[in-house]
Amino acid sequence: MSKSQANSQYSVKTELVDEASINHNATYLFIKRAMDLIGATIGLILSCPIFFIIGVVYLFGDQKGPVFFKQKRTGQYGELFYIYKFRSMVVNAEEKLKANNELYKKYIENNYKLEPDEDPRITKIGRLLRKTSLDELPQFINVLKGEMSIVGPRPVVEEELREYGDKKKLFLSAQPGLTGYWQACGRSSVGYPERVDIELYYVFNQSFFLDIKIIFLTIYSVMIGKGAY
Repeated sequence: MSKSQANSQYSVKTELVDEASINHNATYLFIKRAMDLIGATIGLILSCPIFFIIGVVYLFGDQKGPVFFKQKRTGQYGELFYIYKFRSMVVNAEEKLKANNELYKKYIENNYKLEPDEDPRITKIGRLLRKTSLDELPQFINVLKGEMSIVGPRPVVEEELREYGDKKKLFLSAQPGLTGYWQACGRSSVGYPERVDIELYYVFNQSFFLDIKIIFLTIYSVMIGKGAY
């Protein structure tokens, strides 16, 4: 299904579905949680060598510092939690960005992102980690903790919730995911407000088939480097 079709179906459904009536199937949610636990456990075991290699790299040079980066995100029903990533930025990343008023303004206006070659926060290895999406691997820990699912809308920082307007409650009704329909549709190349429609399409249409489809689309997007910043 194309993004325009997803947007069209979302528009129709928002007229028919009240916020309080979104009731996810209990069997689907139970099995999905079981699959999350299995998938996250396998994912962490298989990625152990990557954790070790990245840990060693961050012991030396200008990139020396913590291996992991954590940031407060908004989870299901508005619960705040710390999302884990491999650190792809300098240690004082937020301070460095906000110190440049012009660049920070551009960051906000450009859907909370900057081009890699103009972003002073990203380390050399960080560019590789982001391009390959390896920086997301520690989020398997979030999945095991029950803060995230393998598939769901991507969790956002509190400032980004304003982009969802009066649909914020709908967006937060679903458990956030390590990957989601927005990532499968192009990730950073798809900005607001289109991202809102894509994420809410998933909220209204959650199913095993859609979850599997998103996983395969995400793998394909990562392999071709689509939308990776």
